[in-house]
Amino acid sequence: MPAFEIRVSDKKGKSVFALSQIKSGSVIFEESPLISSQFSWNAVYGYLACEFCLRPLETAECNVQRLSNDYSINLPYLECCHVQEGMSKHTNCPDCREMYCSEACQQSALDSYHKALCLGANRTDINHPINALIEFWKKIHYPPETSSIMLVIKIIGMFKQSSDTQKLRTQFDQFFSQTENQDLMIFHKMLGENFLQQIEQLYELICIAFDPSSDERLQWLTFPGFQSLLALIGTNGQGIGTSSFADWVRNVSDISLSEKQRESLDELIDHLYSKLDEVVGSFLNNEGSALYSTQSKINHSCVPNAECRFPYSNHHLQLTAICDIEPGQEICISYLDECALERSRHSRQKILAENYLFQCQCEKCENQTNDPDETSDEEEEDDLIDEGRIDDSD
Repeated sequence: MPAFEIRVSDKKGKSVFALSQIKSGSVIFEESPLISSQFSWNAVYGYLACEFCLRPLETAECNVQRLSNDYSINLPYLECCHVQEGMSKHTNCPDCREMYCSEACQQSALDSYHKALCLGANRTDINHPINALIEFWKKIHYPPETSSIMLVIKIIGMFKQSSDTQKLRTQFDQFFSQTENQDLMIFHKMLGENFLQQIEQLYELICIAFDPSSDERLQWLTFPGFQSLLALIGTNGQGIGTSSFADWVRNVSDISLSEKQRESLDELIDHLYSKLDEVVGSFLNNEGSALYSTQSKINHSCVPNAECRFPYSNHHLQLTAICDIEPGQEICISYLDECALERSRHSRQKILAENYLFQCQCEKCENQTNDPDETSDEEEEDDLIDEGRIDDSD
């Protein structure tokens, strides 16, 4: 018997509810995405990861050396890194040299979209229409990225390769729940109100790269269709972060060490994270986003009872209960990070309204209804820092 079911209501649309008691720490379900992609800026920063599943392709030691720009660093307990030097099973596309962690991932990409997208010898040609599209996106969407034009490109590739576009369209239609007006609001939020012209230019570059008017499989890719696709990704895209160094840190925490060895290891890890913070800040992971059929139907709560995890260091998602969930209770995750969750009701509501176009009515928000609709001085300062209006370097 499944542990959950999907229900539809006028108030919240699709939601996920527990059918039986789910204990804290239990895996509710696991899911591979319909499509996933690394962010466009990853290659600029030298991240090496599987093009299909985002699994890291460099050792933890190489990872931390590159990020810190200190190649004298030597990590102990190298057996705790799942990527072993000299034992790689990495494969490459023979034509464009795109990198994959396994032959299985390479074949999955080839079967799904890569035949239509492989640039062959033109992979490094910045004037190739697909590369020009990616470069334009990067100029208007700097790190930290929240989405990627590569998701759009891969979806187009899937349609160009599909022998059953109606079935594929049905798979993507499940993500559409916004009105046309909401679509406009969402992609303006993604790129800014001042970027309407750039969005039109993006679509022009899409047309140059794929000429949808001449391919019946892409007849849906009109300008409104492109807007809706951006909105789909903006509202349903789940962020992914993979890191061989983070995997190593997690794995060494499980090995048996003496108290002195553990203390020395903890000091090393703290030192390395401090060093990384100075050089790359929060840009530690190979990051990307993906579309998940079931996960996308899970609603937000400021008191979530579940969270998304990526235990295999790739795009395979695991939804795990973080407290006991009773039968009939809605399963919810947080769309906000831990810092934002600790902010006032007013601040949380503002973030959710601007980014997801809804007013949260979870238990925490309802209990704080009478709190003043004011943002604390500390939160105001954080907002100004985020907007670049004040300097926090002192």
